[in-house]
Amino acid sequence: MTTQTIIQFAVIAVIIVLVVWLRSRRGDKPVRSNGLGMLTPAILLPVIFGASIRSMMHIPDHPFHLPAIWEMVCAGVLGIALGGIMLYHTGYEKREDGRIYPKRNKNFKYVIIAVIVIRVALSQYFKGLDYTEFTILTMVMAYLYIFVWRVGSFIKFRQISKTAS
Repeated sequence: MTTQTIIQFAVIAVIIVLVVWLRSRRGDKPVRSNGLGMLTPAILLPVIFGASIRSMMHIPDHPFHLPAIWEMVCAGVLGIALGGIMLYHTGYEKREDGRIYPKRNKNFKYVIIAVIVIRVALSQYFKGLDYTEFTILTMVMAYLYIFVWRVGSFIKFRQISKTAS
């Protein structure tokens, strides 16, 4: 194992621990106001990814080119599928105090670990791709995954808030 691989696995482990920890801490708090905070990642990521792509376009002695359209479609389908899995395991409930809380899901930590393992396995499989192609495909998959999960969660939240009113 190379040092880079060990660092990659360490970062992944830290991300898993943080996600599970933050999710378990947040479960006792109601969703704030009208739930628009759920959409923040879906709004901010295109800006962040755009800045990343712009910086990749200016790497000296490295021509920039987009991946093939079929690769982009595959990354998009995979992102949508992973987002759908996360959305399926996300739910909300209205409690006695009139506020809406995220439902506790005992399987969430296993789902998030499985999603990250799938992403790592695919990234190891596609290491042969050009750096810019691999990065763009990862960004497409990550954005669609987060978009489906967050927008779907917001819609679920709004449905609960409408039926509860």
